[in-house]
Amino acid sequence: MERDEKAAIVQELSEKLASAKLAVIADYRGLTVHNLQTLRRELRTNKAEVRVAKNTLIKRAIQGTGFAAFESHLQGNTALALTDADPVAPAKVLVKFMKDHPALSIKSAILDGKVLTSDELTALSKLPGINELRAQLLGLMLAVPTSFVRVLNGVPQKAVYLLQAIKDSKETN
Repeated sequence: MERDEKAAIVQELSEKLASAKLAVIADYRGLTVHNLQTLRRELRTNKAEVRVAKNTLIKRAIQGTGFAAFESHLQGNTALALTDADPVAPAKVLVKFMKDHPALSIKSAILDGKVLTSDELTALSKLPGINELRAQLLGLMLAVPTSFVRVLNGVPQKAVYLLQAIKDSKETN
């Protein structure tokens, strides 16, 4: 690989890291090409990506960023997963993929400047995603007016039931 290519890779990784909310480094040794492509595809559908690069290039890309804590973990085969969107969805994909393919192991993760261990990433994956949170919020917002309408509807409804009962009692007498 020529110097220009390496500089381009470092520049691209630096730009992606600058906007990343979540970055995860993992050891992918033992995964087949098909498995890695499957992981890439699943992450891409969740607005994340996986990059495989030499550790020296990743070290250069993380210098001066909030991801400098990765430097001690850059040994062996390293895959870098990045997202600038909802960090929960890629975490779910990675944890599920790790369960299905034990060859993938998380070395470290950084979420908005905070270093996460593999266990903390697993805990993050158990949180509801942004779409689930939006659905819960919408449900809460709709619950209050719906309950209010039921309460307002209850008074006339009980009055109608009372009139019906009076009518039925007079008809039987």
